[in-house]
Amino acid sequence: MPDMTTTPRASGHPGYSETMTRTPETAEQARRLARVAMCAWDMEEVGESAALLLTELFANAVRHARGDSVRVIVNRPTDDRVYVAVIDREPRRLPELREAGPDDINGRGLTLVEEMADRWGYDLMGSGRTPWGKRVWAEMKVTR
Repeated sequence: MPDMTTTPRASGHPGYSETMTRTPETAEQARRLARVAMCAWDMEEVGESAALLLTELFANAVRHARGDSVRVIVNRPTDDRVYVAVIDREPRRLPELREAGPDDINGRGLTLVEEMADRWGYDLMGSGRTPWGKRVWAEMKVTR
């Protein structure tokens, strides 16, 4: 059963995080977290954009990572920026922007992230030469 506890950030900039099962069915839970955060921050106008960005990152973790769960993060580092991320336990499979062919069913998610986000990337998690996972993130500027 998925962890249904959403954790608001205790201090610093506003943010939420939640551990979720790494299954396609859980993508709606990730989208809901983004929408709830945007409503809490009075940013409903970008709720669907944040949800879509997070969905694409989540889908990549479902498809390419390993382990039973991922950590989903929605932050507001500044008043005019929204940051979404997914942490998984697969440090060897890094996100790679590629061009999907016209008949490809998959392979367009990061292209969509590239178009929607002001910037995106990944960070290896852990110390030293043996990372235990990665955080794939996207950030978008919000005009209010």
